[in-house]
Amino acid sequence: MLSSAALERLALYTSPYIALYALPIICCAWVAYMRLFHPLAGIPGPFWASLSRTWLAFHVYRGHIDTLQRDLHDKLGDIVRIAPDEVSISDPEAIKIIYGIKSGFVKTDFYDEFQAMKPHRDHFSRRDEKVHADRRRYVNNLYSMTTILESEQCIDSCSEVFLPKMAKHADQCTVVDLGEWIQWYTFDVIGELFFGERFGFLDGEHDYENTIQHLDSLFPAAAIGGVLPVYARRVLQLFGPLAPSIRAGITCFENIRKRAAAAVQGRLAEVEAGNRGGRADMLDKLISLLQVKPGWVVMDINSEVCSALLAGSDTTAIAIRAVLYYLMKTPAAMETLVDEILAASASGKLSPSIRYAEAIELPYLVACIKEGLRIHPSVGMSLPRHVPPGGATISGRFFPGGTRVGINAAVVHFDKNVFGDDALQFVPERWLQGEASVKMERYLFHFGQGARTCLGKNISLAEMYKIIPQFLRQFRVELVQPDKEWHTHDAFFNKQEGILVRLYKR
Repeated sequence: MLSSAALERLALYTSPYIALYALPIICCAWVAYMRLFHPLAGIPGPFWASLSRTWLAFHVYRGHIDTLQRDLHDKLGDIVRIAPDEVSISDPEAIKIIYGIKSGFVKTDFYDEFQAMKPHRDHFSRRDEKVHADRRRYVNNLYSMTTILESEQCIDSCSEVFLPKMAKHADQCTVVDLGEWIQWYTFDVIGELFFGERFGFLDGEHDYENTIQHLDSLFPAAAIGGVLPVYARRVLQLFGPLAPSIRAGITCFENIRKRAAAAVQGRLAEVEAGNRGGRADMLDKLISLLQVKPGWVVMDINSEVCSALLAGSDTTAIAIRAVLYYLMKTPAAMETLVDEILAASASGKLSPSIRYAEAIELPYLVACIKEGLRIHPSVGMSLPRHVPPGGATISGRFFPGGTRVGINAAVVHFDKNVFGDDALQFVPERWLQGEASVKMERYLFHFGQGARTCLGKNISLAEMYKIIPQFLRQFRVELVQPDKEWHTHDAFFNKQEGILVRLYKR
């Protein structure tokens, strides 16, 4: 019989070997379960995606998740497994099932990384559907098109700075980074709408306090964190700030939070002292809710303002860039649109500062804007939801409760059964086909759908319908290198670079 000392020596020598042998056995068992026995095992998708969410995080990091998902669906069908517990769905009919009002599909923890005022949840990051519905009712009227157009002059005031700056470049025959200028414009519009003044992007002709540069580092980090499992997020949060760009982004984010809170406190002090005069901006309207909406508190106002600062410019800038870029790449469409704008202007149908109500009466302009939003949606990732507890059948397949499912606008917008065999091309005429265009519009997903439709949708549309015809009425615009494609990076916001143009006055 072995002595206790001998047993201790045996344990000492065999323990490492047990671990050494156990690890590959555990790994093989894990792979076998995920590939053969997991509820999603029969769904096609990349091998590594079925084993770990790091596959998805890696491709978000690379910034091409939109084209990757399109390629996967082209090869594998309507349902593709993109993570151990998540599928991407390209069937347009699934939109109303997943995102319809009272569908029962709730947001996943992906959205936690996008909270503007932690721990307070905003409309985008709030996961409790009942609470979201209650809170959204408070502000729905403020974001209606009627209310936004009460402040239409705020958009005009930015156009009155932007267009002369463009005229100066036209006079000097200089190359203009149009994409950069457009984002400066949309950021200053947010300043006018919410605070009654521009931030200084347009006036200073630069990225004010490097805000855009820093946010362009922070949002990809948030998107990567959002697709990682919770334990891996903690690692990213711990070591991410070691990267200078992410550290600068976090500092910028904190400064924006402080700026939003300070602006709200300053305005509250003005209101209480009776010193607030002039036109009412969005901040005034948000503050007015304190008197009429029980449960609406100052932190809610801080959250609204901070969300507008963080995300209000990107989505609109991406959309405006897309419309103008594809028009420049499609000369026939550009010519048709310019002819429509100039004819309407000559007949007195357009004011010197084009009104939204005038612009939406131009059918080809409407078609071009819809087509730009279709072919390059501002958000190029799936919007994940949890299947309700009882499970659900989507696109002919049953998914158990808790499964993550999502649809990417940058995938579903290219469905040839809905948008035609030319879905890969920029063809505004598809929106002038009567009943066919009505059907297509049901499947547009660039602003989301259902109860979670983008709250700032009408701000974005108002800007687009005003500045695009105003800009094209005043300038002929050409790409410096018309045969060169732009560069895009899709890490939630599908941002574009390389829209270098020359301008010529009309």
